[in-house]
Amino acid sequence: MTDSIEIKCINKGDRPNPHERITYVGGVNPNGSRWKLSQSEAIAGIESGKWSFYVTRGLRTVWVVVATSRYGNKYLKTEADGEQPDNLLSLPECP
Repeated sequence: MTDSIEIKCINKGDRPNPHERITYVGGVNPNGSRWKLSQSEAIAGIESGKWSFYVTRGLRTVWVVVATSRYGNKYLKTEADGEQPDNLLSLPECP
């Protein structure tokens, strides 16, 4: 069974390319503790069926998917985004 997990924050690298900018995604567990995964760990979890991630934008739930840049690099974005992961990039920085 796949766990559905809300991403509440991200960490960004200093790269200008939006496909490479997100380095970590994170959130809060039901017990109040924080979690954080590298983008590559999150991608592997989605592709293996272990996790599905989403973000909340206003009153909407938007699912996070794995996309591939024109250079062949995998990255995270939401289904509602175009090519750039704007919904994720707009989240606050993780502590």
